[in-house]
Amino acid sequence: MQARRASRELALILFSQFEKEITKYSKEDFENIMVKSVRILSDSASEELKLTVGSLIDIKSMLEDYEAEHESNLSRPIGAKNKPVQIPMTDEMIEKVDTMLDVAEKAILALEIAEFATLENQSDVKNYTAKIAESFKAHHKEVDEQIQKYSNGWDISRLVKMDKDILRIAITELLFVQDAPVKVVVDEAVELAKKYSTEDSSSFVNGILAKIIVENGLK
Repeated sequence: MQARRASRELALILFSQFEKEITKYSKEDFENIMVKSVRILSDSASEELKLTVGSLIDIKSMLEDYEAEHESNLSRPIGAKNKPVQIPMTDEMIEKVDTMLDVAEKAILALEIAEFATLENQSDVKNYTAKIAESFKAHHKEVDEQIQKYSNGWDISRLVKMDKDILRIAITELLFVQDAPVKVVVDEAVELAKKYSTEDSSSFVNGILAKIIVENGLK
């Protein structure tokens, strides 16, 4: 995983934990919340991995039952080892495998972010995350005004919080950090929306960012 991508994931968790006005947080507060965020990621990864193991056990049990109940094994003597049999890829099995893969991917991602954020030689992750938070703190009114302006009449207070936080991070990067290619910032904001928010969130986020890019002449 690239350091900047890890920073954006960590920033999203950081933003989700703000419980008061952004101006009331200090740089030390941001760092403390980031440590807490890494712990949350580690705990989440542990739980996701447990779910993955559970899915694997379910699939193994299903395969063993299918093999044991196959007609070629039902006629074998009691105690005889079952013969391997061909199996159809049923919808149920595909669903279980898809679930397991999704859980495993999230667990690996969480562990990668936690590793990036805690390794001494990966301080760039924490520094860039803090840079986003500090820049948003300094320009939060302008950022939220941009969201309100292009959110098609929606009151910003009524927007899905996850969408709002993703937009806040991306707009802060685009207008005030300006340390990453525009396309990368937008693409990764859309990916965060697909991964963590509602079905329509990615197109909503993409639409607002596209208008902001045009309005501000960004390239």
